[in-house]
Amino acid sequence: MSLTIGLTGGIASGKSTVSAILIEKGITVIDADVESRLAVEKGEEAYQEITRHFGDRILLEDDSIDRGKLGSIIFHDEKERMKLNSIVHPAVRKRMIAKKEKAIRNDEKLVILDIPLLFESKLTFMADKTLLVYVNEDTQLKRLMARNQLSREEAIARIRSQMPLKDKKALADAVIDNNGSIEDTEKQLWDILKKWNAI
Repeated sequence: MSLTIGLTGGIASGKSTVSAILIEKGITVIDADVESRLAVEKGEEAYQEITRHFGDRILLEDDSIDRGKLGSIIFHDEKERMKLNSIVHPAVRKRMIAKKEKAIRNDEKLVILDIPLLFESKLTFMADKTLLVYVNEDTQLKRLMARNQLSREEAIARIRSQMPLKDKKALADAVIDNNGSIEDTEKQLWDILKKWNAI
C-alpha cells in the first residue's frame, strides 16, 4: 500500500529543506516547480499552446520560452495570467499524476508531491495526507530577506502575495514547526511519517 503525501509550505518556510531530507533517504519526491519547467519545454503540448496564444514575441533565439518576457506579460495582465495558468496547470498535474502512478506501480511505500500552492490550487485530491512546513511570520521574513537579499518591504510584499501560513495550518493533516534547528525539523518529519505508517 502506497501513501501519497502532499508537502507544502510558504516562501522561505523550509519546504525545500524537508524535500531534500526525503530525497536523501531515497524517497520519491515529485516537485511541481520542476514539472512546470519541464511541461513548457519545446515539443511539449503546453509549449505548443503557449506559443500559439502568445506568439513568437515570447521566444528566445533557440525557440525556447523566454520566462522573463512571458513573466512580464502575465505580471501586468490578469487575463493573460489566467490563460497561461489554464494551459500550464493541467499539464503539470498530468505529469505529476503519471509519475505518482509509476511510483505506486513500483510498490514504493511513500510518494511525496511537493506542491507550493497545494491548498490555493485545490490539489489536495492528489494526495492521501497533507503536510505543512510552518514558520512564524517573523522567522519567515528574516529568512526571506537573508536568502533573497530583499528589503523588508519587498519581503513583506512577497509573503503577503501568498495564503498566510497560519491559514494553511488549519487545512493540513500535520504540521512541521520549522522555527528551530534542522535536527528538530527532521525529528518531527520522521515522527509524523512513523505515525502515518509511511516508513
